[in-house]
Amino acid sequence: MQSLKPGVGVQAAELVEVGGRRVRYAVTGTGPPVILLHGLGRSLEDWEPLRAALSGHWVVAIDLAGFGQSQALPDCRLASLAKHVEGALDVLGVPLGAHVVGNSLGGAVAMRLAAGAPARVASLALLNSAGFGREVTWALRILDLPLLWRLLLRPHADSALMSERSIFHDPAFATPERVALALTLSRREGAARAFRRQAHALGSWRGVRRGWRKELLTEVSALDIPTLVVWGTHDRILPATHLVNAAAALPRARTHLFSRTGHLPQIERADELAVLLGSFWDGP
Repeated sequence: MQSLKPGVGVQAAELVEVGGRRVRYAVTGTGPPVILLHGLGRSLEDWEPLRAALSGHWVVAIDLAGFGQSQALPDCRLASLAKHVEGALDVLGVPLGAHVVGNSLGGAVAMRLAAGAPARVASLALLNSAGFGREVTWALRILDLPLLWRLLLRPHADSALMSERSIFHDPAFATPERVALALTLSRREGAARAFRRQAHALGSWRGVRRGWRKELLTEVSALDIPTLVVWGTHDRILPATHLVNAAAALPRARTHLFSRTGHLPQIERADELAVLLGSFWDGP
């Protein structure tokens, strides 16, 4: 196992075995449980600013299978990822009825978890979530092209910097520490293949696949689970127009649009997001 560089990782992060596979997680605080699920190619470090702002809650952040320091699964479909998260929650003793927060890919996994195990989920908060539209950055679409993906996903300091800058509206958030972490994660054995397999499972050069989106949204719309959908106006990965699609697909959901914000509102708007989540969790 390749460890993260000193000073970059999360001190509270630990490893647990779930179904014979290593899962990395971090737990902080006490109170009602909150589960945090990151995006494609990312890690639980994306939640550090928000975790610090969520006082009064038992916060559990998990590296999804194949990313961070969690081992990949043979099957990278959303149902498998969600089932693996459910297994991790069982091992960690997280009670039923947790608030689940997902960003990008993590949002789609959160929805699949809610559809497959609704008792597990007290509420859904979907941040710039996959699943609400076909449009996605071309940087992900071209990964569907044979052989080219190996070149595009080759670890390099310049590509790590460009990738980090692309997910924020304010480039100041692409700190040297975050760039170093991105480069470290990209150098992990099997990281490029896991990234490409997951991207291919979700979409193609045409965009995000319609089949899984339609099926998932149909199931989630039938659930009686409070849902909040959040977006950033300047998301270059999944456009903010998807928030309109989300409101149409989930008419009972609350929505919120952060101005001058990119793909990771949990970093760029951590304090404001914590307030918004607290209000959402407290009810109407």
